[in-house]
Amino acid sequence: MSCYARKTIRDVFLCECRCRKRSSMNINEIAALAGVSRATVSRYLNNGYVSAEKREQIRKVIEETGYQPSAQAQMLRTKKTGFIGVIIPKINSDSISRMVQGISSVLGNKGYQLLLADTHNDVKEEIRYLKQLRQNHVDGIIMIGTYFTKEHYKAMKDITVPMVVLAQCVKDYSCVYYDDYGAAKELTKEALTTGKNPAFIGAIPEDEAVGRERLYGFLDANFELDREIREEYCTNGPFSIENGYESAKKLFAMDDTIDTLICATDKIAIGAVRYLKEIGKKIPEEVQVTGFGDSLLASVCEPNISTVHFYYQTSGEEAANMLVNMIVDNKSVRKEMKMGYQIVKTKSLR
Repeated sequence: MSCYARKTIRDVFLCECRCRKRSSMNINEIAALAGVSRATVSRYLNNGYVSAEKREQIRKVIEETGYQPSAQAQMLRTKKTGFIGVIIPKINSDSISRMVQGISSVLGNKGYQLLLADTHNDVKEEIRYLKQLRQNHVDGIIMIGTYFTKEHYKAMKDITVPMVVLAQCVKDYSCVYYDDYGAAKELTKEALTTGKNPAFIGAIPEDEAVGRERLYGFLDANFELDREIREEYCTNGPFSIENGYESAKKLFAMDDTIDTLICATDKIAIGAVRYLKEIGKKIPEEVQVTGFGDSLLASVCEPNISTVHFYYQTSGEEAANMLVNMIVDNKSVRKEMKMGYQIVKTKSLR
């Protein structure tokens, strides 16, 4: 048979392959078209060693036929699903969305797909998703947590795949977290260069990072500056604008001379600003206001709110890379990474 005839037959076969569904192609047909063995195609698909010449032959055939390997077959062969479970406390959060963006960009480039679970800040939902993801055979889990109960640790103990906690420092688990304490301390000291009578509006105390570490940073900054803070000058509540408003109202009903408000989040700070405007307080001349998160809301608020920039997207990327390395290396050695921060001083500070 002439070379022309052979080429014609091959072209006809390729044309037929393009017309067929991709899933109907098999590895034997790819090997025949590429002129290599089935084992060589298998090594190619699993990133094993294949010579440059044969790799190019296989690549061209796969491109021409549109062949896609069976996900089920790959899972049986590699014992991997290609899915990563990502548990988040709420989707409508600027900081959470930036973390997820970082996670998604890395995992997508690594060939993984996300299974996103939004718990709506419900502890029971977090426990349920931990158990559910364990049963659904994901390759790994990233959990963006707020606080961890005994039930959390019990559910996490039963997880056999690699797991990384993001935004909290959790004992016995790999984690990527923020220097909430250091940021709160530095921000408070910056505000107290001109402020004399500060108060703190915090988040739920069960939250280790936002609820406690930021409060401790505020208190220690005052202690180092020899400022006495009474307990009633530190309030807490939900991560909401309403909490900022109601807490500011409570604080100023108690003491109208408060001149500095350190708020645990930008949303809380915006609520405080709304109340201060209602009672005619000038910002920052009479009352300084700060937040945390460097959110879009903080930048469009009038005046712009001084805040702390945490590298949320980068932290998501770091958590994803940490998890992928744990999966690839098949190791469960605990790793820990504390992210830096930047003080963003704007018109709400004197």
